[in-house]
Amino acid sequence: MEKPERAALPLLAFDEFFRSEYRRVVGLAVVLCGRPAVAEELAQEAFVSAYRHWPRVVGYDDPGAWVRRVVVNLATSALRRRSREARAVARLALRRQPEAQDPPAADDDFWHAVRALPRRQAQCVALRYLEDRTVNEIAAVLQIAPPTVRVHLHTARSMLAEQLGEELDEEKP
Repeated sequence: MEKPERAALPLLAFDEFFRSEYRRVVGLAVVLCGRPAVAEELAQEAFVSAYRHWPRVVGYDDPGAWVRRVVVNLATSALRRRSREARAVARLALRRQPEAQDPPAADDDFWHAVRALPRRQAQCVALRYLEDRTVNEIAAVLQIAPPTVRVHLHTARSMLAEQLGEELDEEKP
């Protein structure tokens, strides 16, 4: 017995597929993760995966559903990662020395500027300057690579110097 042939979908070109689906996939990712920049990255990663597997994906009944599934999985992973990071920071806060003091009031402007930095940069700066941690220690706490910590610290120092009207004093991490 022969299998009945499935109605052949027109073979979409990947770029046409990308143009028709990208905005909606990003919208889904924004709803799932709540951060537009992260959503863009998740959508791009999903489309890169679709491109790599395009000969197989284009044959699915709904290639857009496949890309959305990838975005859902990536968003779930990102949320888990952020949750692990928050728990690590909480554990770090519990390990604080009892004699440790809150930042002096004179530094309020500085810490306010730090809180305005992107999340990862603010975390690196706080661990470096509040707790005097090394790049390797910061990398271990945040579960990122030491070169990434150095980039975050450099970028954060540049932004802080500009915001606070200070000269950038290059520091070796």
